[in-house]
Amino acid sequence: MTLQAIKWENSKLEILDQILLPAITRYVPVKGVEDGWKVINKMQVRGAPAIAIVGCLSLATELKNENHMDKKSLRQDVEGKLNYLVSARPTAVNMKIAADELIQLANKLSKDESVNVAEMKERFFKAIEAMLEKDIADNKAIGDFGAQEILKHASGDNSVRVLTHCNTGSLATAGYGTALGVIRSLHKQNSLEHAYCSETRPYNQGARLTAYELVYEKIPATLICDDMVAALMKSRNISAVVVGADRVAANGDTANKIGTYQIAIVAKYHNVPFYVAAPRTSIDFSIPSGDHIIIEERPEREMTHMNDQRISAPGILCWNPAFDVTPASLIKGIITEVGVFRPGDLTQLKNYENS
Repeated sequence: MTLQAIKWENSKLEILDQILLPAITRYVPVKGVEDGWKVINKMQVRGAPAIAIVGCLSLATELKNENHMDKKSLRQDVEGKLNYLVSARPTAVNMKIAADELIQLANKLSKDESVNVAEMKERFFKAIEAMLEKDIADNKAIGDFGAQEILKHASGDNSVRVLTHCNTGSLATAGYGTALGVIRSLHKQNSLEHAYCSETRPYNQGARLTAYELVYEKIPATLICDDMVAALMKSRNISAVVVGADRVAANGDTANKIGTYQIAIVAKYHNVPFYVAAPRTSIDFSIPSGDHIIIEERPEREMTHMNDQRISAPGILCWNPAFDVTPASLIKGIITEVGVFRPGDLTQLKNYENS
């Protein structure tokens, strides 16, 4: 049984508080949009797919308990609250894409004279709930495509060693995971010799969350510090690196957790294939390159304190970007739910999406 980071039943939403992991397992109720914004912004829930799902479900929870006199007021309410949710963490594009799609649906339903307010709400709920099921199915497809791709380029090895960064598993999605889903699929096929996860300072998603999932799933794995990647690749014959993405630009440049860029550089030097695993909802064709991706900056306290204990000198200035951008030239392939694409071939994926 995989970890369940999002609980949705009878229009009630709870999320696993990832700030408390791995020491404490506690679910937090999300009763509406304000709660949704807070748990996303505070990183009680994180991971681009999970952010979109929790944001949209928080809206569904709130709308369930509200009365709207007409479709116009419902449409305006939906649009305003979805745009507010997008502001919680702007780098992750999945929430923005989900918001745009739901706003389009609201506009369409509001113009359809054969649909009343109650029917409009019901169809809106069904569209949001479908996101949960689709995310799990997409993740499993990503996992299988990624496993096939890595094994194909593993020099005949039937058992591979894979490095990942940050957290991209059940805790970052509706279930199964993207990059960690690839590792899970390799393990399921008895093709994984060992997984390595980096600690992912300063928020330690790798040490706290990915390590937690790997142990939970009984996957053979080792935790390393962020500054050990080059030494690992020199000494342990790593078969591939696979990471997630918070946003992929049209040219294949990819924003992911801070530290990803330097891992890609080290992988290039050591001839280790570097892959990005992400659903199509993480690809933003509206921006031509990574230069246009907004990079969120986090509070300095994440760097200066650990478990409420100051670990740095008082008065020191801090720079704490949450993400960096890996150039497409360093990425061997982008693993999606419909196949693996070279960064320069993403236009095929756009055509696939529109077909």
